[in-house]
Amino acid sequence: MNENMVKRNELLAQTVIKGLQSRNMEGFYAVGKEEALKIALDLIPEGTTITMGGGMSVHEIGLTEALKAGNYNFIDREKFADRRQAMLQAYDADVFLTSTNSMTRDGVLVNIDGNANRVSAIAQGPKKVLFIVGLNKVCGDLDGAMKRARNVAAPINAQRFGLDTPCAKTGACFDCKSPDTICCQFLITRYSKHKGRIQVILVNDNLGF
Repeated sequence: MNENMVKRNELLAQTVIKGLQSRNMEGFYAVGKEEALKIALDLIPEGTTITMGGGMSVHEIGLTEALKAGNYNFIDREKFADRRQAMLQAYDADVFLTSTNSMTRDGVLVNIDGNANRVSAIAQGPKKVLFIVGLNKVCGDLDGAMKRARNVAAPINAQRFGLDTPCAKTGACFDCKSPDTICCQFLITRYSKHKGRIQVILVNDNLGF
């Protein structure tokens, strides 16, 4: 990556981190995937009960595999015959891992969900929520973040899951009411009632969708 771009991204990350701090959340900056993985493991004590709600960025930095191989109680919902039971266990976990569909320069997180297990756990339940976020998801303001979530993240996820929605066919949001829609619940996290419960690792890379 160009040296000037790296410097610009570092300055952007510091702006976002200040915004998070003003909202009772914690932010960390990683120059790449390896450092992001190291920061994440430093934030998660051994023996911790961990689960996650999707989040390609978590996989992309190698965190999922590291936790499965380490001394952690990782609740792998893929191994549950009853997916609902795995989702319910998330609310009592020590750490919930996820990414965000988009966020603003001043630290507001925007997430869209179909079943709402992810956004509900972000809002309430797990003791901590740890976000892994590529700087490609940072937008100038809330309007931009909403547009990114609806017109970038949602269509790609609909395509990834093979869903029959207008956005999967066109790549743009139609504000549909399709039975397959994954835009059922919108969560805007503008402040954390509990200081430090939400932690965000900003990665100098393009991660997720």
